[in-house]
Amino acid sequence: MKILVVGNGGREHAIAWTLLQSPNVEQVFCTPGNGGTATLKGCQNYPISVEDFEGIKTLVETQGISLVVVGPELPLALGITDYLQQHNIKVFGPNQAGAQLEASKAWSKAFMEEAGIPTAKAAVFTDAQTAKAYVQTAPIVVKADGLAAGKGVTVATTVEMAHAAIDSIFAGEFGQDNRRVVVEDFLTGQEASVLALTDGLTIRPLVPAQDHKQAGEGDTGPNTGGMGAYAPTPIVPAELMPRVQQEVLEPTLATLRQRGIDYRGVVYAGLMISPEGEIQVLEFNCRFGDPETQAVLALLDTPLDEVLLACCEQRLEQVPLTWKSGVSVCVVLASGGYPGSYEKGKIITGIEEAEASGAIVFHGGTKLQDGQILTDGGRVLGVTAIGPTFKEAITQTYKAVDCIHFEGLYCRRDIGFRVDH
Repeated sequence: MKILVVGNGGREHAIAWTLLQSPNVEQVFCTPGNGGTATLKGCQNYPISVEDFEGIKTLVETQGISLVVVGPELPLALGITDYLQQHNIKVFGPNQAGAQLEASKAWSKAFMEEAGIPTAKAAVFTDAQTAKAYVQTAPIVVKADGLAAGKGVTVATTVEMAHAAIDSIFAGEFGQDNRRVVVEDFLTGQEASVLALTDGLTIRPLVPAQDHKQAGEGDTGPNTGGMGAYAPTPIVPAELMPRVQQEVLEPTLATLRQRGIDYRGVVYAGLMISPEGEIQVLEFNCRFGDPETQAVLALLDTPLDEVLLACCEQRLEQVPLTWKSGVSVCVVLASGGYPGSYEKGKIITGIEEAEASGAIVFHGGTKLQDGQILTDGGRVLGVTAIGPTFKEAITQTYKAVDCIHFEGLYCRRDIGFRVDH
């Protein structure tokens, strides 16, 4: 079969690579793709924007594509699934109504309250003055209501920092549409990501992961889209997963159904696990995480196309999810200056050497130009390796990282540091 992956990040390269491991998949197309998907055997890029729904539909029809897998949140929030389904095209990814889980944090908070899902107390504001008056103590969390590429959240350690975050949101730092602010209580514990697949009838978690969102070592500095991840994480041990299923995933699916939302895709629950083992939901996303996907899919044994098709056709219950043994670690190599301003067009060397060492190098912000791979984004590469233990997986990953070079390269050297290994 032929499959189209919509998007151009590390997540999309990982999805395309994983699909091509299946004997059922003849060819993968990516729109617009990146330098990694351009050089991936069996994969072809088409320079079509993720927002060009008509262009994507035409590609599907002319190439005989059987399934569309939507990577990023933006086209989902804009209604790509609804559009393609109207033309009888199979899509993995929720419709526009379901994508509100991520597209509006205020909507998502009200949804969690209705579903009885444990989460931090929060308030929603439409003007800066009222929001700032609400903030009396710190630490406190300030969130832009709409999509902000993973960067619209500030954990404010002082009242002044919270006020500055509120002002920046209303000033349009995260887009002119982001004119609502969610202010919520600060939670203590460790964050974990549980990505679950649903066909609208059944919901099943993948192996839990932990993402390192902050730019600096020891989880310090500004939030990013994610600087690295590993799976499975002992922060969500096997004995805790039934509670995640009962307290978070099942109520989510039940409430979606009660609201008449036919949700077929990923429900990504960002969790806070307290020192006492309590579970609270920090946020929901409506798609695969990045870089969690790189770590999680590297461990998936079941052919990915079979699982995604089962979600589209509402027969997920019939498909077993099997996993490779061991631990997967992904380290993101970023452009100097990220998540702030950075330069593009730097020549990347050493990818072949890194892969020869046993790692998989997933491209995020890259492009192929005149036979060379160049930097083309903030998060450039996701170097991923599997080992029998955390220690061996981390060692293997950083051995591959050290093969790669480009001007301004920055990466955290402590991915997985919270694990006792």
